[in-house]
Amino acid sequence: MKVEPPPGGFEGPVKRSVTIAGHQTSISLEPLFWDALEAAAAKRSLPLNALVAAIDHARIQGEDPPNLASAIRTWLLAQPRA
Repeated sequence: MKVEPPPGGFEGPVKRSVTIAGHQTSISLEPLFWDALEAAAAKRSLPLNALVAAIDHARIQGEDPPNLASAIRTWLLAQPRA
Protein backbone atom coordinates (compact mmCIF):
# COMPACT_ATOMS: atom_id res chain seq x y z
CA MET A 1 0.00 0.00 0.00
CA LYS A 2 1.31 3.43 -0.91
CA VAL A 3 0.51 6.37 1.34
CA GLU A 4 0.66 9.92 0.04
CA PRO A 5 1.78 12.78 2.28
CA PRO A 6 -0.89 15.31 3.26
CA PRO A 7 -1.24 18.50 1.20
CA GLY A 8 1.75 20.69 2.04
CA GLY A 9 3.72 17.69 3.29
CA PHE A 10 4.44 16.46 6.78
CA GLU A 11 5.25 19.14 9.34
CA GLY A 12 6.74 18.86 12.78
CA PRO A 13 5.36 20.52 15.90
CA VAL A 14 5.34 24.26 16.39
CA LYS A 15 5.71 25.64 19.92
CA ARG A 16 3.35 28.44 20.96
CA SER A 17 2.67 30.12 24.28
CA VAL A 18 -0.80 30.21 25.80
CA THR A 19 -2.08 31.59 29.08
CA ILE A 20 -4.01 29.29 31.41
CA ALA A 21 -5.33 30.71 34.68
CA GLY A 22 -2.92 33.64 34.42
CA HIS A 23 0.14 31.45 33.80
CA GLN A 24 1.95 31.16 30.50
CA THR A 25 2.77 27.70 29.24
CA SER A 26 4.12 26.52 25.92
CA ILE A 27 2.47 23.82 23.85
CA SER A 28 3.96 22.02 20.87
CA LEU A 29 1.44 20.94 18.24
CA GLU A 30 1.67 20.29 14.53
CA PRO A 31 0.28 23.16 12.39
CA LEU A 32 -2.69 20.98 11.41
CA PHE A 33 -3.69 20.72 15.08
CA TRP A 34 -3.16 24.45 15.70
CA ASP A 35 -5.48 25.17 12.75
CA ALA A 36 -8.11 22.75 14.07
CA LEU A 37 -7.84 24.20 17.59
CA GLU A 38 -8.26 27.76 16.29
CA ALA A 39 -11.29 26.67 14.24
CA ALA A 40 -12.81 24.93 17.28
CA ALA A 41 -12.33 28.08 19.38
CA ALA A 42 -13.87 30.28 16.67
CA LYS A 43 -16.83 27.88 16.31
CA ARG A 44 -17.48 28.29 20.04
CA SER A 45 -16.83 32.06 19.98
CA LEU A 46 -14.01 31.57 22.49
CA PRO A 47 -10.49 32.93 22.61
CA LEU A 48 -7.93 30.21 21.96
CA ASN A 49 -6.61 30.52 25.54
CA ALA A 50 -10.10 29.93 26.95
CA LEU A 51 -10.59 26.74 24.94
CA VAL A 52 -7.14 25.45 25.91
CA ALA A 53 -7.93 26.22 29.57
CA ALA A 54 -11.21 24.31 29.31
CA ILE A 55 -9.46 21.31 27.75
CA ASP A 56 -6.78 21.51 30.46
CA HIS A 57 -9.43 21.59 33.18
CA ALA A 58 -11.11 18.48 31.75
CA ARG A 59 -7.70 16.80 31.37
CA ILE A 60 -6.66 17.21 34.99
CA GLN A 61 -9.92 15.65 36.19
CA GLY A 62 -8.76 12.28 34.85
CA GLU A 63 -7.17 9.60 36.99
CA ASP A 64 -3.93 9.57 34.99
CA PRO A 65 -3.95 12.78 32.92
CA PRO A 66 -1.82 12.92 29.77
CA ASN A 67 0.28 15.96 28.92
CA LEU A 68 -1.64 18.96 27.63
CA ALA A 69 -0.60 18.57 23.98
CA SER A 70 -1.82 14.97 23.96
CA ALA A 71 -5.08 16.01 25.60
CA ILE A 72 -5.63 18.70 22.96
CA ARG A 73 -4.96 16.28 20.09
CA THR A 74 -7.27 13.67 21.62
CA TRP A 75 -10.00 16.23 22.26
CA LEU A 76 -9.78 17.54 18.70
CA LEU A 77 -9.99 14.07 17.15
CA ALA A 78 -13.01 13.23 19.34
CA GLN A 79 -14.97 16.23 18.02
CA PRO A 80 -17.68 15.58 15.44
CA ARG A 81 -16.49 16.15 11.89
CA ALA A 82 -18.14 18.93 9.91
